[in-house]
Amino acid sequence: MTPLSELIRVVRKKALLSQEDFAKALNVSVGTINRWENAKTKPNITAMKKIKAFCEENNIPFDEIEASWIAQKE
Repeated sequence: MTPLSELIRVVRKKALLSQEDFAKALNVSVGTINRWENAKTKPNITAMKKIKAFCEENNIPFDEIEASWIAQKE
């Protein structure tokens, strides 16, 4: 399974966004995006809902991200 940190980076890159622009889209700090992408922290449930909505708005598949997040929570 692809690590969650890499999947979040892929979502951002598919949307052609910088970390700063992705942070603004999700209403989180740039530092938060950086920590997610470098596997220092994981998104909480609220952030996952924002990522899901972002994926749906941008036609980016969310299933693999969700599965990875659930697997890492266990």
